Amino acid sequence: MAKSSADDEELRRACEAAIEGTKEKIEMSIRVAKSRGIWGKSGKLGRSHMAKPRVLAISTKSKGQGTKAFLRVLKYSTGGVVEPAKLYKLKHLSKVDVLTNDPSGCTFLLGFDNLRNQSVAPPQWTMRNVDDRNRLLLCILNICKDVLGRLPKVVGIDVVEMALWAKENTPTITKKQGNLQDGPVAASVAEGDTKVTVERELVSQAEEEDMEALLGTYVMGIGEAEAFSERLKRELQALEAANVHAIMESEPLIDEVLQGLDSASNCVEDMDEWLGIFNLKLRHMREDIESIEVRNNKLEMQSVNNKSLIEELDKLLERLCIPSEYATSLTGGSFDEARMLQNIEACEWLTNALRSLEVPNLDRGYANMRAVREKRAELNKLKTTFVKRASEFLRNYFASLVDFMISDKSYFSQRGQLKRPDHADLRYKCRTYARLLQHLKSLDKNCLGPLRKAYCSSLNLLLRREAREFANELRASTKASRNPTVWLEGSTGSNQSVNSADTSTVSEAYAKMLTIFIPLLVDESSFFAHFMCFEVPALVPPGNLSNGNKTGPNDDDNDDDLGIMDIDDNDGKTGKRSADLEALNESLRDLLDGIQEDFYAVVDWAYKIDPLRCISMHGITERYISGQKADAAGFVRILLDDLGSRISMQFTRFVEEACHQIERNERNVRQVGILSYIPRFATLATRMEQYIQGQSRDLVDQAYTKFVTVMFVTLDKVAQADQRYTDIMLLENYAAFQNSLYDLANVVPILAKFYHQASESYEQACTRFISTIIYSQFDRLFQFEHRIEDLMYTITPEEIPFQLGLSKMDLRKVVKSSLSGVDKSINAMYKRLQKNLTSEELLPSLWDKLKKEFLDKYDSFAQLVAKIYPNETIPSVSEMRDLLASM
Repeated sequence: MAKSSADDEELRRACEAAIEGTKEKIEMSIRVAKSRGIWGKSGKLGRSHMAKPRVLAISTKSKGQGTKAFLRVLKYSTGGVVEPAKLYKLKHLSKVDVLTNDPSGCTFLLGFDNLRNQSVAPPQWTMRNVDDRNRLLLCILNICKDVLGRLPKVVGIDVVEMALWAKENTPTITKKQGNLQDGPVAASVAEGDTKVTVERELVSQAEEEDMEALLGTYVMGIGEAEAFSERLKRELQALEAANVHAIMESEPLIDEVLQGLDSASNCVEDMDEWLGIFNLKLRHMREDIESIEVRNNKLEMQSVNNKSLIEELDKLLERLCIPSEYATSLTGGSFDEARMLQNIEACEWLTNALRSLEVPNLDRGYANMRAVREKRAELNKLKTTFVKRASEFLRNYFASLVDFMISDKSYFSQRGQLKRPDHADLRYKCRTYARLLQHLKSLDKNCLGPLRKAYCSSLNLLLRREAREFANELRASTKASRNPTVWLEGSTGSNQSVNSADTSTVSEAYAKMLTIFIPLLVDESSFFAHFMCFEVPALVPPGNLSNGNKTGPNDDDNDDDLGIMDIDDNDGKTGKRSADLEALNESLRDLLDGIQEDFYAVVDWAYKIDPLRCISMHGITERYISGQKADAAGFVRILLDDLGSRISMQFTRFVEEACHQIERNERNVRQVGILSYIPRFATLATRMEQYIQGQSRDLVDQAYTKFVTVMFVTLDKVAQADQRYTDIMLLENYAAFQNSLYDLANVVPILAKFYHQASESYEQACTRFISTIIYSQFDRLFQFEHRIEDLMYTITPEEIPFQLGLSKMDLRKVVKSSLSGVDKSINAMYKRLQKNLTSEELLPSLWDKLKKEFLDKYDSFAQLVAKIYPNETIPSVSEMRDLLASM
């Protein structure tokens, strides 16, 4: 017999290597062929169900006090290495089915009860022979019995035959006792024997002895199973026949039983008749009881409804009742501060009473009752009376507060004393009636319009009086010398010094005006919005720096939290907030309108003292504009925007006047040298840079652009007045512009741009002027060169010496006439350059430019002569360079 794969040690080691790291122990490994059949048609294979070689390995794993058993399916990889494919737990093994349609009996199925897809047939395993099949199945069954304590269902093979096969194939077994928790103990067989390993007997020794005794009774051998089965069947039939015969012999007993059954049947029929009678009586009784229960239920429901109705009517009567103390407060009570708590309680009761009679809070059936309608009309009349009384009182109260403050001069700035406006007492008195205004809003929103107008009208008088007195005293107490508005006038002379008095107090006065009043106006706007019940976002968040200065924690002026709650919860909608914001802006316009005139007066006063202070004032204003973000500070932003526009307008006026001063230069008599506005502009730009604050950079850059544009245009017009001195005038003034603005151009980008523009214009004027001087002495020499260059476009260089006026003789005449006294000609150029320039500091640089330009032109001429007249000799370039260097 061929050696079984279950005894292949290499296969066992390969399987152990494949599951290395799982702490499992291989109990048996054997080669099988895997195929997949069809349910109900086992054994029929298609093209997609070809057998595949596999290895089945039985493994165990100890875990705590128990042992787990697994069935592993391993497959062969491309390189012939065994690798895990599938893993089954033997605790889920429910069925072992040996296929009967396989004549060899080597094919079987293993059924697991935890397979998710039961519609797919399980794989079929085919062994090489029956011995290998029995050996594998015995190992599985033994492990299931020892480890799990149960056996799966075995179909297609007799367990007794399996036990007999195991006994026949294990003649010599040496068992190794061990703990079942460590897994089944394998029984080893000598190498020369059949090499079958049996793990446990399927039939116990006692069962085996009973079976042998039974077989011995029939004197049959162990191999005569069929004869034994036939004999048992015959004996079973004989026993059944004997039982029937015994029954037939007991006929008298059966007759007695039948008589007893007839008597019982008669009794049952009588009992059925009696039960029918009782059932009819019970049905009538049941109907009577149901009618009684229905009437009782109706009476109970009527009682409950009457009780609920009485309770509802009591509640309704309670709503319709007006307490006498509230009626007194609402119709004729005083609005003094001591009585405000009673008035607020009465308002709250009236508000709740009106709401309780509305449909959402009151049943719709009650809303149309006559008593409810009459009580609602009475409450509305009471509401109208109270709102009218409260509104009239508040209008008079606001006017009296403001009149009292206006009549007291100590509230305002006086001669020699600037006084900061203080509205803490005013706001404290107004806060007393904040809750009252909230309730007036909930009772009648239309009543707030006249109240807001009355408050704005009264407080506007106070704010305008405070601003006017403060502005007047601020201007009177500020001492500053006036600076001239004529900065760039040409008639005053270029050497006249410009007054540069310190006017910083003007900017400080304007900043003080904003520092005092802008926070005051923002606080008043914030207080007004909260006090008059506008639904807008927070005005000044905690810790906000409205003017760049940190506000102290105990500053009552900025404490606009009225300590009140929003009574009308439905007012917090976006649509109402937008409407409230529009109404707030209109009210703030009434509250603060007219105060801007006093700010304008301070701006105009500062402009008259020093127009350049508009720059610093513009920066201060922009800083305040960027600090006003709240919705309720809208009019303050408008005021600041108007101030910024006013300052920009005044500064633009100054720029326009300065430009007119520049343009007057072109109407003067012919001017020579540097125009007066060139150095003065540098002084003006320096002063303007000193005044820049914050975001006023753009304003100054725009002024620079306009100034320089007009300066350069005017310079061109003045220079064109006399064509002989145009280039001299341009190069001297552009050079002066660069020299005066060199330091500022390094730090101001816009001036750097104009600096480079002046540099380009200077270079162009220098080139034209130098060319004029050179051609005044060597015009004939370089005209000869130009004629040659023009002809070189149409004829070859060899033909040029034969043209009229360009012969070698003509060349000699030109060279002799131009270069015979070249040192005198160069001296003449220097003297003319020195004579025409009014700026002595430009002479060295211009003389160097002239020498370089002359050498470049002469070098070009010498190269042309060498090309056209190769045999003619003229002074070399190096000789000419040495001559120029020696002079």
